[in-house]
Amino acid sequence: MKLLVCGGAGFIGSNFIHYFLSAHPDDQLVNFDKLTYAGNLENLKEVADNSRYAFVQGDITDLEHLKKVITEHHITHLINFAAETHVDRSIHGGAKEFVLTNTLGVQMLLDAVRATGVEKFVNVSTDEVYGALTLDSLEKFNEHTPIMPNMPYAAAKAGGDLMCNAYYKCHKVPVIVTHCSNNYGPYQFPEKVIPFFVFKLLKGEKVPVYGDGLNVRDWIHAKDHSRALDLLLQHGLPGEVYNIGVDNERSNMEITKMILEIMGFGEDRIEYVTDRPGHDRRYAIDASKILKLGWKIEYTKEKFRQGLTETIEWYKNNEVWVKNLLQKKENEMNSFQKDLNRSQATMPPENK
Repeated sequence: MKLLVCGGAGFIGSNFIHYFLSAHPDDQLVNFDKLTYAGNLENLKEVADNSRYAFVQGDITDLEHLKKVITEHHITHLINFAAETHVDRSIHGGAKEFVLTNTLGVQMLLDAVRATGVEKFVNVSTDEVYGALTLDSLEKFNEHTPIMPNMPYAAAKAGGDLMCNAYYKCHKVPVIVTHCSNNYGPYQFPEKVIPFFVFKLLKGEKVPVYGDGLNVRDWIHAKDHSRALDLLLQHGLPGEVYNIGVDNERSNMEITKMILEIMGFGEDRIEYVTDRPGHDRRYAIDASKILKLGWKIEYTKEKFRQGLTETIEWYKNNEVWVKNLLQKKENEMNSFQKDLNRSQATMPPENK
């Protein structure tokens, strides 16, 4: 296998690259990443000199560059992690970049795969495309759940998913779509709740909880997600959708209290803030389809506290990585504020 990983310098992508190079000692991998604020080559410094690894900076909306990289590196398989994922930015800062990367970018990848004869393409999407479930329901998202996103980020991801379906139906492009639940683990950019809370506590600050804190997510370790994606690259069927989750539903409040307890703080460190618009109440994944394919879960629901503790310890033990990332986070927030100010300047007064 000669694998092209798009968006490999981000959180899930870098975890996948570490896993793949370890699990496949005879295979080669090219990391194609635009290096936006969330892309961080420090995540991959341990493999940078590996003879089976190469990095190419590029944008998945650039079709000609994609085709050139695929051809020159004799790529046989492709997996896409490249995405704009900051939900708050998609709500408050404008959705253009989300549509460009998450929808148009996926279309360009499909065109590149079609033009070059790549054997299999896995597009990594999110369970957020399904919308929301109620807290009092036993229902879970399955592969036939209608797509009904409630936020611009999720809508843009859904656009990419629908492009995959259309290209398979019309052109038989060998594409697989995955919908995964919330990931946790090392290398995560601190716009996401677990590292965001850890870094604020390390700085002596309080942690903000949206609304009543009862919104529920299914949490999966990035290593288990990587194993699932590897399985699909090898044995997944083109044209199919696979949901990936570990039946580990936790409320935001439960996650918050667990982080506080692990780090030795009390609930006085919680600060309640106004809920964000369109905040989906509950996500839950039915992963029976991929489990039947032979996927094995290491960090089960019963091992979540262990996985969370290991994740927190990783952040605490990688001070240089954290310091550099916090500086990057500050720059990202300054950029986000500028985007927000520009967006608000164009709004009618009654909408500001």
